Amino acid sequence: MKRLLVFFGGILLVLSVLFISKTWLAKKTETVSAAGKNTVIIFNWGEYIDPELLKTFEKETGYHVIYNTFDSNEAMETKIKQGGTHYDIVFPSESIIPKMIEGDLLLPIDHSKITGLENISSFLMNQNFDKKNHYSIPYFWGTVGIMVNTDEITDGTIHKWTDLWDKQYQNDILMIDGARESIGIALQAQGLSLNEVDKDQVERGVKKLETLRSNVKAVLTDEIKTLMINNDAPIGIGYSGDAAFVMSENPAVQYVVPEDGGAIWTDNFAIPKTASNLEGAYAFINFMLRPENAKQNAEYVGYATPNEKAKALLPKELTENEAFYPQPEAMEQMEHYEYLGRDAVEIYNDLFLEWKLGL
Repeated sequence: MKRLLVFFGGILLVLSVLFISKTWLAKKTETVSAAGKNTVIIFNWGEYIDPELLKTFEKETGYHVIYNTFDSNEAMETKIKQGGTHYDIVFPSESIIPKMIEGDLLLPIDHSKITGLENISSFLMNQNFDKKNHYSIPYFWGTVGIMVNTDEITDGTIHKWTDLWDKQYQNDILMIDGARESIGIALQAQGLSLNEVDKDQVERGVKKLETLRSNVKAVLTDEIKTLMINNDAPIGIGYSGDAAFVMSENPAVQYVVPEDGGAIWTDNFAIPKTASNLEGAYAFINFMLRPENAKQNAEYVGYATPNEKAKALLPKELTENEAFYPQPEAMEQMEHYEYLGRDAVEIYNDLFLEWKLGL
């Protein structure tokens, strides 16, 4: 009898624990669900927004912001595919957007829910990577160009990509660690497109890059800014926003948009398939599109704003600087980075890695 009582007592204890656990989990799920409705989860590049704007957005809307960062389009795409975190807003570059659309990773944007879309620069809208902007809205834009320390290079001879091959610049150049950017420079220096997909043409670009080897001091990313600021190299390849930061710290550095090509890039608002708070996503986009907020963000980040009303609020010495806001005729010579397809991307990456290993 005692054994039976112990047995049934054990069953009752297990059932009680299961009931309590189920009740706790239900309450926990409700808490998480409720938090989700009041939370906007943002996935962006590092140091790519004014933190004060996030605080203001939270105060104005009552939403809580969770802000995560990535360091490459590929890392971001992988995270969205995994779906572990329900990101509500993500910021892909134009070159990855077609791939994300093909992979069903982005939701169409309802333009009727967007306020301020009419303020976006027309030359950045309706591009080939996302016709009619069904899936993306420009967030920042800029160019890829050449930072030159005029204290060390005083003759003003660098105007084109081809100038980088001059023998006088031996061991002087900090090359950007990006296959598309670096091979693109070599392609444009030969009058070719930085969006070449033919393997023979890409190999032609890499062969041209081989002849630049003696002039390359190092292949880097963010470190280029520090080295240029500290006068550790006279020439650095980089994005316009990085150049703006370098110039603010080292007035001797100037930024040159090459006359024989150059590239325009955009990073964009997009809503991933993982989004669980669409209202919050649209609220954040609209908040960031407000001219005063876009202006504040541009001042903090240092990249060109696509928001024309925000641009009008910025200092004229900035917006009239053609290195950062090129004239339309100059932009006609530039190319947008396009998604080239998986096979072509692998060719670029493999050939660029092989080139780097030979340095």
